Amino acid sequence: MEFPDELRFTQTHEWASRKGSRVRVGISEYAQHEISDVVFVELPKLNLQASKGKAIAVVESVKAAFDIYAPVSGTVVEVNKTLESDPGLVNKDPYERGWFFEIEMNQPSDWEELLSAGQYQSQCTTTH
Repeated sequence: MEFPDELRFTQTHEWASRKGSRVRVGISEYAQHEISDVVFVELPKLNLQASKGKAIAVVESVKAAFDIYAPVSGTVVEVNKTLESDPGLVNKDPYERGWFFEIEMNQPSDWEELLSAGQYQSQCTTTH
């Protein structure tokens, strides 16, 4: 299972990559594996004010529906519309083409509070 070092993670299995004040968000390889076959993704609206730790999107699989939480606070500035027609990208390529949305972060300290890849990997291996 892959835990890319350049990413940060949440305890609820979202990953985050940062370019300046923009943070791209998806779910980890561990999460997509646990969820199994993704059949639908409900993306947030553009310009939505996201609050760190609050549900912002939904992913549905053949098993159940799961909330996706904002790893940082800010404004949703981009969504991955490709997931609307091809939600399976979340399973096939969770760290690249399967991303969900981007947030223009308004509290840089939120980034520092996210888990490193090593911390997240430890969390995943202790829960399994």
